[in-house]
Amino acid sequence: MATMQSGTQVIFQEKVRASIGMWILVVVGAASTALMVAPVWPWGTIILPVISFVLFAWWLSSLTVTIIVTEQQLFVGEAHIDRKFVPRAQAFLGEAARQARGVDLDARAFLKIRPWAKDVVRIDLEDASDPTPYWLVSTRRAKELADALNS
Repeated sequence: MATMQSGTQVIFQEKVRASIGMWILVVVGAASTALMVAPVWPWGTIILPVISFVLFAWWLSSLTVTIIVTEQQLFVGEAHIDRKFVPRAQAFLGEAARQARGVDLDARAFLKIRPWAKDVVRIDLEDASDPTPYWLVSTRRAKELADALNS
């Protein structure tokens, strides 16, 4: 297992990147911009799709979420919390994940969910000074993340 700069051992690490399907949508979206300008700007059929693809790709890449669990902290994207405030975590797969993201969702929860990662982990919090009841995090390895947090 890897260690972070502080010497704390990393228990779990994942980068939740966009799926192949999302990248196909980026390519199709960028290519379709050529159709908009073809009648009025022939060079635009080359220039505009290239610029669009770069911008769409940059945007999609910026939505990558890094999840790191160490012995003492949990990092989800730019957010982090000491594990002493995390009493338990629960993996939700398939239909249960859809309900956790929808009808069962608490409006006060911290969300880091992505449409291309269908499974989620609910990370309960026990911090009297924080009104957030739990974090809901998209992951492709829900059971592993929950196990890492529950260990």
